[in-house]
Amino acid sequence: MSSLTLLLLQVGFLLLMWLFVFAVVFALRSDVFGVRVRRMPETAGRAPARTKGTAPKTPPTPRPAPAPSAGPGGPATTSTVSRIVITSGPKAGLELPLGTESLTIGRSSETGLVIRDDYTSSQHARLVLWGEQWMLQDLESTNGTFHGGERVSPNSPVPVQANTPIKVGATTFELRK
Repeated sequence: MSSLTLLLLQVGFLLLMWLFVFAVVFALRSDVFGVRVRRMPETAGRAPARTKGTAPKTPPTPRPAPAPSAGPGGPATTSTVSRIVITSGPKAGLELPLGTESLTIGRSSETGLVIRDDYTSSQHARLVLWGEQWMLQDLESTNGTFHGGERVSPNSPVPVQANTPIKVGATTFELRK
């Protein structure tokens, strides 16, 4: 074998070794720091502050399961509930009017109520008006949705009672008059 061929093989092997090292470092970096996500511009990434009288934009919703009967204290109805008040979390103090359409809650900018924290799923929960009752449905979120301290099952919506805390991620809110 000529010395030129041997030199080319050595350089080629060295290049392959360095490519392997860079591939391993890149894989480790992706595992440790995560995949880079494209950031939305500040104005488009935030949910616009809604004023009283404007309805939130919500995606179409599937039909919920049949409503369970009212328990003690009775569920909140459209005549008694007209707004959502965030009591704790990043948007504490924010009030949103409730219309007659469902409201999806989550971290995605496509939800009606955007909550940006690490404990909220992209599509976390949904408030659905069924007849005269507001129903709370967990959308198979990672950290769960809680109504009055009890976890809501993803497959069965529960009736929402007025002034009872609902916890989604690090945010707590209530339905009020």
